[in-house]
Amino acid sequence: MASQDWLEKDFYAVLGVSKDVSDGDLKKAYRRLARKYHPDANPGDAAAETKFKEITEAYSVLSDPAQRKEYDSLRAMGSGARFAAGAGGAPGGGAGGPGFEDLFGGIFGGGAGGPRVQYSAGGAGGPDLGNLFGGMFGGGPAQPGRDVMAETRVSFDQAVTGATLQLQLRGRSVKVRLPAGVHDGQRVRIRGRGEPGRGGQAGDLIVTVHVTAHPVFEIDGRNLRVEVPITFQEAAEGAVIEVPTYRGAPVRVKVRAGTDSGHELRVRGRGIRTRRGTGDLLVRLRIVVPRRLSGKAKQALKAFMETQPAENPREQLLARAQA
Repeated sequence: MASQDWLEKDFYAVLGVSKDVSDGDLKKAYRRLARKYHPDANPGDAAAETKFKEITEAYSVLSDPAQRKEYDSLRAMGSGARFAAGAGGAPGGGAGGPGFEDLFGGIFGGGAGGPRVQYSAGGAGGPDLGNLFGGMFGGGPAQPGRDVMAETRVSFDQAVTGATLQLQLRGRSVKVRLPAGVHDGQRVRIRGRGEPGRGGQAGDLIVTVHVTAHPVFEIDGRNLRVEVPITFQEAAEGAVIEVPTYRGAPVRVKVRAGTDSGHELRVRGRGIRTRRGTGDLLVRLRIVVPRRLSGKAKQALKAFMETQPAENPREQLLARAQA
């Protein structure tokens, strides 16, 4: 649901991206800024902490397709959207009467005291008002209740460790347990907690979970993924390096001599703990190439290359492409 201060904030400018930025580039921009302004990297720096909160809010909105669409619409409408957001809290309200969200707010809950949740009734085609109000006024044959769709956002830590949410639905509290390792976009179904049936079985509550991205780690099932940069020398000669773990001390791993960029290492038991077992930490190595070379370094590199066999690393690739 739209925040009233969205009109005052340019989330694209906060992240330094264009309005048509792709999901991948959006994530890269967020991670770059999050590493720079993270409180752990700037202890005691109030300005950095404020900046980190701003970029986290911006990414939280723009990484969610529904919220991004709503934000773009509000910004496009300008002052007219300001009035609508102030009067009804979301597009579709205004002086003419309550919007859809206001109309159903008392039915499906979502008060300020609980987690930030968006509700809708029915399937992809939208709510059927006749069926929705049929049970209130009586009449008609027995019908099963419709499913109620909800959305909520959780922190990365809640996704890793699991969490219990309390949602208010039709005047009663519904407990939603999220398993450890829940991924972004995953749907959690709570049987019989949707719209009551009219003489039939109640529908289900289906909660779509959105997970706030972490600047370093990613969730992959029970595993966690992390990308670690290494130098050309470490890749060529081999080395023992330190890699971060989630909520733990760094661990030392061995990089074999001749390792290519993109090679993946596995650290057993440093992933997500679930009822089915504990996952691993998957370490993807990325060789960092110097952006600038001095004259002396260029001469040394040239001398080094002259000692190597004249090979084309793309030769097999080109041959397979012609097969």
